[in-house]
Amino acid sequence: MPDLSLARKVLQTEAAAILALVDRVDDQFARAVELIRGCKGRVIVTGMGKSGIICRKIAATLASTGTPAFFLHPAEAVHGDLGVIQADDVVIAMSYSGETEELTRVLETLKRIGAPLIAISGSLTSTLAQAADVALDCSVSEEACPMNLVPTASTTAALALGDALAMTVLVEKGFKPEDFANLHPGGKLGKKLMRVEQLMSAGDALPVVQLNTAMRDVIYEMSRKGLGMTSVVEEDGRLAGIITDGDLRRKMATTPNIQDLTARDVMTANPVAIGQSTMAVEALAMMEQRKITSIVVIDADRRVAGVVHLHDLWRTEMV
Repeated sequence: MPDLSLARKVLQTEAAAILALVDRVDDQFARAVELIRGCKGRVIVTGMGKSGIICRKIAATLASTGTPAFFLHPAEAVHGDLGVIQADDVVIAMSYSGETEELTRVLETLKRIGAPLIAISGSLTSTLAQAADVALDCSVSEEACPMNLVPTASTTAALALGDALAMTVLVEKGFKPEDFANLHPGGKLGKKLMRVEQLMSAGDALPVVQLNTAMRDVIYEMSRKGLGMTSVVEEDGRLAGIITDGDLRRKMATTPNIQDLTARDVMTANPVAIGQSTMAVEALAMMEQRKITSIVVIDADRRVAGVVHLHDLWRTEMV
């Protein structure tokens, strides 16, 4: 049986390393956020070994939240790839010791280029930290490794610090869910963040009738479009109401000659409607809350643009 007490100690040590960072969110951290937010070029993140792996993740998080960023391998940098760095870029360099040779060798070039440097290091007196415009302290009291050798707590702390930077920049930039959706069109996450205009039935697939349309034609439209409903519009295309299968059944129970009626007589006026930019996940929540299976989508002038049905969300594997 493995020693589970060690596993628990690892988690406790790494958690403590992250908590110790809270008091280090100070003016230096704020300055780093300002540099990243104001960057006119790209954010270039660089580090060797385990730090390099953390750097890749930080770069990916920044890029996925609206800040152009990529990882630059420092060994490749000193063999020609420094040419990708421009004066309007911001460089984030990570080294726990702050003395990683591949990083210290590029410091002079960075100064010459003029790109601001943010250092993430375990030693604020190191060569890297001293050369940086902003130095962030990610030191830990101990590694989670029993030998206090393998980078564990230190890499966890560095990753958490990078996430704190990225999330603060995200908020400062005013990054919104719709912006996130634009950058994540694939996968289940992307599907949840799709706008209803990407899913709705529109054009020839849109069930729509006029206020004075005879019920015979209303029923035909509902049957032909297969959504169990139809929107009802005024002459200028603005939404007036909606007729569902349920509306038909209730009206037929009280009105034998339903064929003599028009859409105006049967519809539910002022139905629930949403804008084209509404997130699919918001539409789903509204359907669940109101116990309905479809919602009319309208434009800024309340003209009917489409209908989003629960089936459309099923097809995207959202439900």
